Amino acid sequence: MVVGVLVQLASQNVDKIFDYSVPKELECSIKLGIRVLVPFGKQILEGFVLEIKDSSELELKEIYSIVDYDIVLNKELLALGKEIQKDTLSTLISAYQVMLPKALKAKAGTTIHKKFHTFYQLQQKDYVGTSNPQKQILELFQNRDMIAREELVAISLSAVSTLVEKKVLLPVSVEDYRLKYDVCQDSKRILTSSQQQVVNQVIEGDCSKPFLLFGVTGSGKTEVYMNIIEHVLTQGKSAIVLVPEISLTPQMVEQFSNRFGNQIAALHSALSDGEKYDEWRRIARGEANIVIGARSAVFAPLENIGVIIMDEEHSDSYKQGDKDPRYHARDIAIWRGKYHSCPVVLGSATPSLESMARANKGVYQLLTLKERVNGKKLPDVEIIDMNQEAKKSSSHLTVSLLTEIQDCIHRGEQAILFLNRRGFSTFVTCKNCAETIKCPHCDITLTYHKSNRMLRCHYCGYATPLPKICPNCHEEALSDLGVGTEKIEEELHHLLPSARVLRMDVDTTSRKGAHKKMIDAFRNHEYDILLGTQIVAKGLDFADVTLVGVINADTSLNIPDFRSSENTYSLLSQVAGRSGRSSKPGKVLIQTFNPDHYAISYVKGHDYLGFYHEEMLIRRKLGYPPYYYLCYIKISGKESKYIFQEALKIKQSLERSLDHTTILGPTPLSVFRVNNIYRYGIILKYKKEDKLRQNLFIIKNHYKTNNKVRIDIDFSPSHF
Repeated sequence: MVVGVLVQLASQNVDKIFDYSVPKELECSIKLGIRVLVPFGKQILEGFVLEIKDSSELELKEIYSIVDYDIVLNKELLALGKEIQKDTLSTLISAYQVMLPKALKAKAGTTIHKKFHTFYQLQQKDYVGTSNPQKQILELFQNRDMIAREELVAISLSAVSTLVEKKVLLPVSVEDYRLKYDVCQDSKRILTSSQQQVVNQVIEGDCSKPFLLFGVTGSGKTEVYMNIIEHVLTQGKSAIVLVPEISLTPQMVEQFSNRFGNQIAALHSALSDGEKYDEWRRIARGEANIVIGARSAVFAPLENIGVIIMDEEHSDSYKQGDKDPRYHARDIAIWRGKYHSCPVVLGSATPSLESMARANKGVYQLLTLKERVNGKKLPDVEIIDMNQEAKKSSSHLTVSLLTEIQDCIHRGEQAILFLNRRGFSTFVTCKNCAETIKCPHCDITLTYHKSNRMLRCHYCGYATPLPKICPNCHEEALSDLGVGTEKIEEELHHLLPSARVLRMDVDTTSRKGAHKKMIDAFRNHEYDILLGTQIVAKGLDFADVTLVGVINADTSLNIPDFRSSENTYSLLSQVAGRSGRSSKPGKVLIQTFNPDHYAISYVKGHDYLGFYHEEMLIRRKLGYPPYYYLCYIKISGKESKYIFQEALKIKQSLERSLDHTTILGPTPLSVFRVNNIYRYGIILKYKKEDKLRQNLFIIKNHYKTNNKVRIDIDFSPSHF
């Protein structure tokens, strides 16, 4: 027997299958999709078995051993990996590695230890105990098949030992999973007629096209999802539910575990390696048939999938853009939906322009929930012009916002304050010489974090203590400018000393379980104000939040990206939707220096369609998605001049070979140098270009042995 093995090396040079012979004693255990250990040059590497053949004319090395006797990559995932490789121009090994938890990736040396507990099973049902402890133990087995050792030993260790010796009880070692889920306790809610109509359309409709569920914030999309899944489970099928942010996962898991108990499994980056491994094994074994998680959960090894749901489908966190393979979870969900002939539901209060355009053209099926559950009113939105307010006070919190916060707390209600920038201040500068302290490795200013008096680079992680004197003129004239969540927290403590403030951003949620603890604490009214970055903007549902304040709506608007208006509208609409979700009316105050910008003014009227039509006109004029496809080529390396010359050669090569593509660049990225790596970008805009992937593959292949240049290719980039 001969097997074709794809080894762990991610280098483009060795991204191919190598043949190995199989020792006779291992032949019966060989299956497609398992991992094996093989000799590779002077190394011993792990790899995936992708081919099985009868023989080979060549003299082959033998595999050393089998790593897994259970299949790691099933038939569907093997086919999906090849599709990802073709679509993203990534290596095949990286396409497979992204699907798996760390313990199952083909690599060298990492082992996840399994946890086991001892249980006992009753073997002789007619046996009568000879002592009271034995009788007590045997009585426990009247209605139970297995009992944990700890429970029986608590009665009598000697009685347990005697029963085992007489073969009345059989000890069984059972693997113990690290995550536990609550048993079902949540009763099914009665759907509104609109919700029921959506459920019926999904379970009875044509699943050959994805469904786009456009539902306003608070319209009960989660309840719709759960009803669809209940129907799927009755058919003996499974379900995947994707959420964009880790912070949403605990809340979604809690809701689903209340309804479905231990039928669920969670997959997201906040889990430890061991927890991810446990969850993956539960799914692969069929012990969980509902998978909830972030982007990578789309690869869950479920069989017989009945529905795939992507909540907040507009979120750019569904796109892996920082490393290969640069895939979008939406594309994977649609591929798997076709493979299983099951519906794919994309839900959002602010769908991406691409998705809404596809729905309007009939590529997707549009479903709508136009009102909040039980007719609850959407919150009133007030725009505060900071051009006027900034003249009145140096505070970043206007009098209007502070007054509303005080009134809100006085009523026993809660507020969410949103600022999409962490840290204390944006940068530190010298009042004497105007020197700005930058990262020594990146072309970006360092952000000041007052809690530990450190300057940090949010790109490469460099940190240094705040100096007392200017490093340029050596005067004590340094001051911090700009604002982050840490500074707003300090202002709130000063202006509203009795208010209990909870700050939620990357700095405060880095510890395991921090998201859930904070969400639970806020829900339990341990805090009056939840202050945070975009992790507080989506999906969170608090009954007593009646006020939302946006400190600076212009943060995302000023980013040099064609999607900045769309991202701003979406983010503001989503955070506004956290207010007034229960019986109490809600209010939203948005502070901005651009009160007349359409991305902000349409938020006031909760008018997504108005924004959509205006933004689509601009996209058409400028030739951007959804009217054109985009491909982004990033050329990077340590030598700026050399990298630019190579970028020009790439552009010239593409100009010669592509007929229907607009080529922009090469231009330096907005942050030109990151971690001492210089970066140029080329943007390709096209409607149809049959030769594009072929030519980009040639370019990537040309540079695969050039250590001075790195080429990254991103189709449909979420940002530049």
